[in-house]
Amino acid sequence: MITLAPLDRKDTDRVARIAARPDQLRFAGTVAEALAEPPERFDLHEIRKDETPVGIFKIDRAYGSSYPFAGPRDLGLRAVIIDAAMQGKGVGKAAMSALRHYLADRYPDFASVMLTVNMANPAALSVYRATGFEDTGEIWPHGDAGPQHVMRLGLRAGE
Repeated sequence: MITLAPLDRKDTDRVARIAARPDQLRFAGTVAEALAEPPERFDLHEIRKDETPVGIFKIDRAYGSSYPFAGPRDLGLRAVIIDAAMQGKGVGKAAMSALRHYLADRYPDFASVMLTVNMANPAALSVYRATGFEDTGEIWPHGDAGPQHVMRLGLRAGE
């Protein structure tokens, strides 16, 4: 069973061994990079298979301050990293399917979660679309690895 859980920064050794495939590093970065983000802005979360961490992601509570397409009630989903050994087994899709309910419970003051997904990463784009993210039609041209689709997932009915 795939579940999501907050990652306490005191317990980051739980996820230190997680590593994406080398060809994905340009899209999501490394776990070490995600763990280095300032806690004043970023919350860390783990993706678990049963009780074993198999992935992580960051939630950016100030996403709108860095991205003009996002507003003050939009969270940012950043650095989704699934361990290479777990890829192709439905972990990413299951995690993203659970995301709406998980974030709505933990971030009641936010209306949606947004992300950018690189145009050269069709597998990720397919997962996000299949799990309810809507392509806004905007392209963010400033991605580190090239242009990106801007996607949004409402956290509550009607948003």
